[in-house]
Amino acid sequence: MKKLVGYITTGFPDRYFTIDLAMAMGEAGVDTLELGMPFSDPVADGPVIERANLHALNNGFKLEHLFEVSREIAPAIDTMWMGYFNPFYHKGIDYFISQAKQSGVNGFIIPDLPFEEAQPYKPGIESAGLSLIDFIAPTDTEARIAQITKDAKKFIYLVAYAGITGSGKSESLDGIIASIRKYSDTPVYVGFGVDEKTAKDKIKGVDGVIVGSAFVKVLLDDMLTHTQKISKITKIAREIKEKINS
Repeated sequence: MKKLVGYITTGFPDRYFTIDLAMAMGEAGVDTLELGMPFSDPVADGPVIERANLHALNNGFKLEHLFEVSREIAPAIDTMWMGYFNPFYHKGIDYFISQAKQSGVNGFIIPDLPFEEAQPYKPGIESAGLSLIDFIAPTDTEARIAQITKDAKKFIYLVAYAGITGSGKSESLDGIIASIRKYSDTPVYVGFGVDEKTAKDKIKGVDGVIVGSAFVKVLLDDMLTHTQKISKITKIAREIKEKINS
């Protein structure tokens, strides 16, 4: 069974809605939830997720809200925190490890933390039973792929193209997928540009897809009620899950 990872921005429009949405997404077939930690400069994300980040911050998002939401949803759905390194640096990685353990969260996705700079933090994260997700980009060399994938845990995040989330580019990933498979048996999930239209093509050769902007676009639609947003997002999730497994 191919896996679906879904990203949503924590606290947008508010943390209670985030809890309701997360639970509904789990029921709709989302296997792992990326709870986005709102940040003012999300460098790997496109304008859709950036807008949601800023809305959440303007609405008063605090890290305590992330922990509160996580405690509610993590018992029901595999949950990871997706955030930029600035908060981890300022609060300390041990603080986040402790909060993740208390919340039932299973690891971190930190897109602006390069592989080399992540190495001092990995032993503490993994000894706590958590995962720090490794990224592979289409521009990585064979030697670098071998290095990054050697000890990768949980899944490898394959970036579908050089750029930002949601821009809808398309590149052949056959060669890089083959290279990853040479060095690692860890599942490979592809992210960036995945939605209900592209999922069938993006799943080729990999074990799962990561979907963010397609869900967050719905959150940003002011014409929809909260109930309608949840209904539309879960419909998209079910459609994607069906397409990647058909």
